[in-house]
Amino acid sequence: MGLSTMIGAESRDAGGTRLPTVTKNAMYRMRTWDRRSMFHKSTDRNLGIALAELSRLAEKLNVSERVSERAAYVYRKALSKGLIRGRSISGMISASLYEACRNTDTPRTLKDVASVGAIKKKDLARCYRLLVKELDLVMPVVNPTRCVSRIASKAGLSERTQRKAFELLDLLKKSKTVAGKDPMGLAATALYLASISLSEEHGITQRDIAEAAGVTEVTIRNRSKGIKDILNLYKDDAPRQSVDRRISKVKNYS
Repeated sequence: MGLSTMIGAESRDAGGTRLPTVTKNAMYRMRTWDRRSMFHKSTDRNLGIALAELSRLAEKLNVSERVSERAAYVYRKALSKGLIRGRSISGMISASLYEACRNTDTPRTLKDVASVGAIKKKDLARCYRLLVKELDLVMPVVNPTRCVSRIASKAGLSERTQRKAFELLDLLKKSKTVAGKDPMGLAATALYLASISLSEEHGITQRDIAEAAGVTEVTIRNRSKGIKDILNLYKDDAPRQSVDRRISKVKNYS
């Protein structure tokens, strides 16, 4: 994130006494030159603007300091390679932040980052692909279980439904039938199927969960078709089956 000193804008001394006008004007000039001395090169000015924007985005998305530091590191690498030239600072710092979220397994979607960054989702995706390609970044696969709690909190689903969704996702992971699928869509579908099997009191609909997850209802319907038979395994009166047998059912259905 870089280190810098800053002359404060307070017009009082350490004891709280208001400064004389002459001293106040002198401090104003010192602040001006101090600020200018930090940015003697164009890259320094660029980095200063980018890090200020990063602080704003990180606060809006409520991400940890670890994520912010990773985003700053990625942006610095992109700046040193000349990838920022001709591109918007907002787009590249947003892409760096999204990469940091992916790298640290923090559940934030492209849509989340694009909305707080006030840029189009496709522009953010383009900048992100550029970073991954030019910086040779290796992105870990997001675990859908990381997204369950976030979606359930927004949709107002119970803890019991979340546990059922975790169980369903664990079964799907062992069956190896959902490789390459969108983790947010899978988490939303698992919660929807779990809420149906448990007859969620508040009558949660596909639209409710889709809006909470930031996906479409079509996505949930398509994912539900692929794992439709799994729902019967979660009914209270269904006989208990071995994990191997349940996995076999999912593979046969797929």
